[in-house]
Amino acid sequence: MISLIPILGLPEFEYGMNIGDEIVKKIDLITNDVVVVTSKVVSKVEGRLVPSNSRDEFEKNVIAESRRILRRRGEMMIVETNHGFVCANAGIDQSNVPSGQIALLPKDSDRSARRIRDQIQAISGTKVGIIVSDTFGRAWRRGVTDVALGVAGVAAIIDLRGSLDANNRELKVTEVAVADEIASAAELVKGKAANVAAVLVRGVDSSYFRESSVAEEIVRVPSEDLFR
Repeated sequence: MISLIPILGLPEFEYGMNIGDEIVKKIDLITNDVVVVTSKVVSKVEGRLVPSNSRDEFEKNVIAESRRILRRRGEMMIVETNHGFVCANAGIDQSNVPSGQIALLPKDSDRSARRIRDQIQAISGTKVGIIVSDTFGRAWRRGVTDVALGVAGVAAIIDLRGSLDANNRELKVTEVAVADEIASAAELVKGKAANVAAVLVRGVDSSYFRESSVAEEIVRVPSEDLFR
């Protein structure tokens, strides 16, 4: 059974703070727990807040954080970020940051996830998985959902190709984005305005844990992408 537990009472994160230390102070962890941390607090801790007091400044930051602009409608830009993510406005966010500032996505969310995992394990001695998540829209579907930008200790993708379904048919193309599913589930208790920066997900199948997985595995390469 999967349990989703908001980690309450975390401080307002600022540059240089130890996210793992603050999480361990607030909740008891056990082996194979997964902690989902919103990318906003990672950005704050890593100094990814920048001034922005006009639309022109905002757009300059979007362009600087992007490999290319894929679509544009009014003030909305759909871009491929420097990380390879396809999303609106390079994932730049103005919510829950001081007035006159914006939050850029972490430069390397996989590295950020590994750092938080190392912090937690050094303090508690507990082996956990970490997912750094953010809210993205989706092509062809309305609404937003949380996805994994960075992972450590937990699988990004579970490849079921070559295995058999319930009717003994071989699966040809099935790859499950486990990290995205966990991130999305965590958002159910995190909410958009509840100021919950991290969620404990307990009960994840032990086969979903990986030492070497990275969120980059989820990003479809352009040669396989029919829409770019």
